[in-house]
Amino acid sequence: MTPYNFLLASWGTLGNLSPLLTAGRRLRQNGHHVRVIADPVMRGEVESAGFEFITWRRAPTGDAADPADISDMQVWISRTVFDPAAAYAADLQDEIGRRPTDAVLLLDVLIGAALGAEASDVPFAFLSPHVSIRPLPGVPPATSGLSQPKTPEERAAVDAASAKLTEMLNSFLPVFNRARAALGLPVLVDVTDQFDRADRLLLATSPAFDFQADSLPDNFRYVGPLLDVPNWSRSAEAKAWQAPWSGRSDRPRALVACSTGAQGQRELFQRVINAMELVEIDAVATTGPNLNVADLRAPKNVHLIGGAPHDMVMKDVSVVISQGGHGTVTRSLINALPQLILPVGRDQADNAARVEAKGAGLRLPPTASETEIASAVNRLITEPHFQVAARGVGKAIMADIDRSRLVEEMETIAARGHAAKQRPRNRRLQKTA
Repeated sequence: MTPYNFLLASWGTLGNLSPLLTAGRRLRQNGHHVRVIADPVMRGEVESAGFEFITWRRAPTGDAADPADISDMQVWISRTVFDPAAAYAADLQDEIGRRPTDAVLLLDVLIGAALGAEASDVPFAFLSPHVSIRPLPGVPPATSGLSQPKTPEERAAVDAASAKLTEMLNSFLPVFNRARAALGLPVLVDVTDQFDRADRLLLATSPAFDFQADSLPDNFRYVGPLLDVPNWSRSAEAKAWQAPWSGRSDRPRALVACSTGAQGQRELFQRVINAMELVEIDAVATTGPNLNVADLRAPKNVHLIGGAPHDMVMKDVSVVISQGGHGTVTRSLINALPQLILPVGRDQADNAARVEAKGAGLRLPPTASETEIASAVNRLITEPHFQVAARGVGKAIMADIDRSRLVEEMETIAARGHAAKQRPRNRRLQKTA
């Protein structure tokens, strides 16, 4: 088998980087060469995984790349995705020119970086480590928090939300097309057409968890969740963690998991911890990399810690409370754990809608009171149908992980990229023919 050279491009937090590194490990296990371009603060995580690290140079990094303020989604998308599109494209094009590259795998937010691959005539795939941000017919659009429509009225609401999202994205079409034109690429009539220009759109979730679309694009593939443990959760503190509750106790146990991203969630996390005092339960609460344990207060039945190996903790608890990040939600389902989700932003409300629709948990707004949170947790630990539903979905997810074709899909497009170097041709013109 020919070993291929893959360039992986990441953005934002560890929650986004970790699935990409899992993909990289799988490619490396099959004999391929993998390097990763990411935010400078991700160097340690990338290098500890054994990959060559490249930093973004022109493109924004840190808070400028991933603003914590998500109160105005249109402003956030402008700053994160479209304003820096040309800079991302230039950085990726430089890296492709520096080292042999048979194919590129990018996080789906990096549609600007995709222009660098397209202009370099290198095959590329988008990786979505969450629900699809490309609108799909019949599926509630990303960030809407809507459920699968069952009535004509619900379908109308979904279609209206999809149209609104598309309209908002297309408000950035002029700046995006300027970036494309500067690279000699044809202009688009719709921003979402960029997803269809990718050789593959890989959705790293399970059909058993997702809502069903009326139809899927030709380049669309489900490849199952990518769930390797990030390096920060293997820290000395996490490794030294031991269950704080007595093995003789028959009280239910909970994991309260804070998001790995900075989303201004300290007050919410404190309120959730306070609510545990109102429940006959023992809990461990993990703050993650963006909150300081010293800034929080915990009642006697809550063990507060910066990090812990969630895969281990979940073997020993009855319920999970979180903001609804895709990794935490998926791990909870695999462990047959019902969930309470209090989504703050991004894909969290979408994940919560799916958990609720599958009968595997409940969702509350992030403004929920301590009493409301405690009441929901009590339901989850006393009504067995939540766990039954979670177990069923979790088994289906595990089956999808076992049969994932991510490596095969990337090898397929890399083979074309490798062959193109032997027979020079203009893939860009072929795509527009």
